[in-house]
Amino acid sequence: MEPDASPSAEPPASVVALDSAQIRVLAHPLRARLLIALRSDGPATATRLAQALGTNTGATSYHLRQLADAGLVVEEPDRASGRQRWWRAMHQFSSWRRSDFAGDPDALAASDWLHRHAVRLHADLTERWVTEQHDYPAEWHDAATFSDVLLRLTPAQLRQLTDELHAVVDRYRHAVPAVDGTDPAAPEDGTEQVLLYLHSFPVRGRIPLAGGVDERGERS
Repeated sequence: MEPDASPSAEPPASVVALDSAQIRVLAHPLRARLLIALRSDGPATATRLAQALGTNTGATSYHLRQLADAGLVVEEPDRASGRQRWWRAMHQFSSWRRSDFAGDPDALAASDWLHRHAVRLHADLTERWVTEQHDYPAEWHDAATFSDVLLRLTPAQLRQLTDELHAVVDRYRHAVPAVDGTDPAAPEDGTEQVLLYLHSFPVRGRIPLAGGVDERGERS
């Protein structure tokens, strides 16, 4: 994916292409949650992360070191105070293709685990939006969407569609929270953190669509 090359563009978001060692390290419930927390909320200590994730500091410290050894998080000594060690994510996003791990059964299993973990997380956060959407102004209800589309494509056409959608998303990468904890968007500027899901895959047999109409009443 190519970043926006216009002179006024913000620096592109950082993406790590996971290698086989990194994906094996990341395919762990607590390590995955730790990396998500650091990417979403910025730098933190093991103690703060343990409190936020409902675990103990010893386990958090151990798994942070595992992530650091894999090059996914890094210690920030300038923030250290006493015995408190601060950690931050090294990248905003992870990227991989299952085909990258052909011949490595452990990495393939890790890829499958991460995929399933992401699907569960997406479902949980979508359920949260359905519950909490009434707390948002009406314009957010109209802007948010849920839809499904049934297409018949070749692998090449699906790849092209995916690349085109990613190219559109790339134009908004400047709005991604920085991993160092600095957020250029002021809370009063009308912005909210927005999750955008993109799933596309072949399905054989009868397909139970979610209704064929998205929340704006448009055909999907």
